[in-house]
Amino acid sequence: MIRTNLSTRPFYNERIVRLWLGAIALAVVAATAFNVSRVLRYSRRDTRLVTQASRDETRAADLHRQALRLRGSVDPKQVDYAAADARQANELIDRRTFSWTELFNRFEITLPDEVRIASVRPRVDRDHGFVLVINVTARSVDDVSAFIVNLENTGAFMNIRPADERTDEAGMLQSSLEAVYLPTAGKPAVRAGRR
Repeated sequence: MIRTNLSTRPFYNERIVRLWLGAIALAVVAATAFNVSRVLRYSRRDTRLVTQASRDETRAADLHRQALRLRGSVDPKQVDYAAADARQANELIDRRTFSWTELFNRFEITLPDEVRIASVRPRVDRDHGFVLVINVTARSVDDVSAFIVNLENTGAFMNIRPADERTDEAGMLQSSLEAVYLPTAGKPAVRAGRR
């Protein structure tokens, strides 16, 4: 058996080696191109963001200066006048939302037979909302007390207290009650047998 290579030029599979080296070189070139494109893209984006941030900071400084100038130009008396006007408007709106029908429906449900309502005066209080002054005529203190208990049981009346009591010429008790009225606390039901 012959162990020597008799050809003038030996064959060493150079094509496969070159093919692999070419594929590796192509992959390296593609990765380099990809990395270069990303670096350029991020560099442009970074430049754009830095420019935008600079513009935003300038605008924020301008707005801050304008706000300081506007605060300096505001007259505190005008603000107080506007606040007073707003309070008055809110009180008018609160008065307009007061429902006399709902109030008298509640009275109809809670009024004992021996008690008569002479007058009702609502007023708007900042701390409590609606405060009612109810003038009633009754035969006795027990009738007025029953009326107060009935009002409290509705949940719509709080802090009910007699403000003034006196007896008229006919021997009837004239009592003035003051109460905080919460119109939204439960809707009145119509009492059976009363119209």
